[in-house]
Amino acid sequence: MSATLSANMLLAVPLAPLVGAVLAGFFGKKIGRTGAHSVTILGVLIAFIISAMTLKSVAVDGARFNETIYEWMKVGGLKMEVGFMVDGLTAMMMCVVTFVSLMVHIYTIGYMEEDPGYQRFFSYISLFTFSMLMLVMSNNMLQLFFGWEAVGLVSYLLIGFWYTKPTAIFANMKAFLVNRVGDFGFILGIGLLVAYGGSLNYTEVFAKREALALIQFPMPLWGSDWMMLSVACICLFIGAMGKSAQFPLHVWLPDSMEGPTPISALIHAATMVTAGIFMVTRMSPLFELSDTALNFVLVIGAITALFMGFLGIIQNDIKRVVAYSTLSQLGYMTVALGASAYSVAVFHLMTHAFFKALLFLGAGSVIIGMHHDQDIRNMGGLRKYMPITWITSLLGSLALIGTPLFAGFYSKDSIIEAVHASHLPGASFAYFAVIVGVFVTAFYSFRMYFLVFHGKEHFHHKPFPGEHDAHDEHGHDDHHAHTPHESPWVVTAPLILLAIPSVVIGYLAIQPMLYGDFFKDSIFINLEAHPAMEELKNEFHGAAAMALHGLTSLPFWLALAGVVSAYVCYMVAPVIPATFARVLRPVIVILENKYFFDWFNENVLARLARGLGTGLWKGGDQAIIDGLVINGSAKTVGGIAGLVRRVQTGHLYWYALVMILGVIGLMTWQLWPYMEPQFRALVGA
Repeated sequence: MSATLSANMLLAVPLAPLVGAVLAGFFGKKIGRTGAHSVTILGVLIAFIISAMTLKSVAVDGARFNETIYEWMKVGGLKMEVGFMVDGLTAMMMCVVTFVSLMVHIYTIGYMEEDPGYQRFFSYISLFTFSMLMLVMSNNMLQLFFGWEAVGLVSYLLIGFWYTKPTAIFANMKAFLVNRVGDFGFILGIGLLVAYGGSLNYTEVFAKREALALIQFPMPLWGSDWMMLSVACICLFIGAMGKSAQFPLHVWLPDSMEGPTPISALIHAATMVTAGIFMVTRMSPLFELSDTALNFVLVIGAITALFMGFLGIIQNDIKRVVAYSTLSQLGYMTVALGASAYSVAVFHLMTHAFFKALLFLGAGSVIIGMHHDQDIRNMGGLRKYMPITWITSLLGSLALIGTPLFAGFYSKDSIIEAVHASHLPGASFAYFAVIVGVFVTAFYSFRMYFLVFHGKEHFHHKPFPGEHDAHDEHGHDDHHAHTPHESPWVVTAPLILLAIPSVVIGYLAIQPMLYGDFFKDSIFINLEAHPAMEELKNEFHGAAAMALHGLTSLPFWLALAGVVSAYVCYMVAPVIPATFARVLRPVIVILENKYFFDWFNENVLARLARGLGTGLWKGGDQAIIDGLVINGSAKTVGGIAGLVRRVQTGHLYWYALVMILGVIGLMTWQLWPYMEPQFRALVGA
């Protein structure tokens, strides 16, 4: 590929998965299971190959693309169009989305093998890939919003894929409604930028950022004016809070584990939940002009990183442990955004996509081996039964906790250092949160790892879900029926392929992505006001030196302490966590109830919304609109018609009388000016 990117080649990236989705969705019964997974995998493979070629052209040859592909319509001076902006940020996201999606597609062949909705599932995940690619490749806010809503819609379909399960239906409706709250803020932010910037195009709006920064809104309740740009950026970030599951709009993501495991890896680890991180990074020229918005982002991310990590400690469902880990790591990315370390945020987005997808798919492999038992208390000792799943899960866990030389180390430590260098008011709290989060992450990650793969085997005397106690005719336990097994190659191959970047990608990419020119025209930072990245650059002396230094740093020792604590508590002395659970029972209750956010949402906000809705329905719709406007106007017209109807008797003498009275009235009206003086004189006399 030359330094000039081809519009047709770029157009093939989102369209190839879309074609696969259409073929699998509309013609799934005709082409069968093999045909459905073949066309969707081929579509995503084509998208990945072109994305990889694009990344090479962007990184090596300096190629760029920012053009309109299709103009939909013009409204005044506002253009609504489909267009692509391809730079370092977009090319990296294209490769991450298509590679993880390709691994998930292959993995799904084994995981969903016996599911009756096989073709439908492949259609959904391929459609999701199309939606995410349209989002990350857009060069305007209209297309961004289309992709934003499309991934939300397909996520709704995937979370509720098993639509006969009440919990799945509740989960997908919860995800849909919570995301609508965030999306309301998102569209307000876009509306403000369009209203004052006069364009939907990124480049045109960014070119006016200095003028936009001068516009202020009067805020009497605050006693001071607010910058329009601060309000717009906060509104945009509220959209990111919903999509990227930030406090307090995080409540949908753990429940989304009701969907099949492949979508947990695709949507809730590598792609959809990172859309908010990508969006804020793309809008960095605007966010850099508002310390208020950046501080808001920083504090929200810190709260999410710390307090969602605590919830991972008490989870017993293997997928929910990984889900709360995702919430915490999204908080880390958001903290980096608030510290103006946008390149570090998307660097962690990339490394996290690989090792978190690996952990989710590894969890799915364990679930397959355990005959769909997801309770980690029923596992133990799986290392010898599932060696590939064990070693790849170990590599993913080491990357997650930030072990030196692993991918997560380079991105996670860079976030911690960037926050430490930040001068924003919320930086002190954020630094405390991310430092404590290191210990918490290591503890809950290796708690799960030890309980699943090491220690005593707990599955022999417990029936798998849907089974009765397995006894033979002599009353003996049928141990063979309860022996886990390694997953087929279509499951383990993606694990191996994801494990490779989980180990090496951080070492290879940190120099160009954080301290090179890879993001030179994608990210804007005001280094005078926000010098964190400049300080990191001055302290960086190579990936190997950073790893060596990491062995003596506080985060490494905290992570090591977390691993050792987990081993002691769950392998050596299980009485310790039991004692803590008894002594700290009030705290455990709070954690088990997820800080009572679900209770508050369901019993307070939902009732308020229901009361407001009932009031608007009865008072507004029934009383005013139906009663006064519609029915009232009809009654008024009917009353007037009733009076007029009395005049229309049908009798000739009545019409003659009316005509005579009319003539008299008309003559009186015409002659009155001449008769008035005589009438007044007569009355006066």
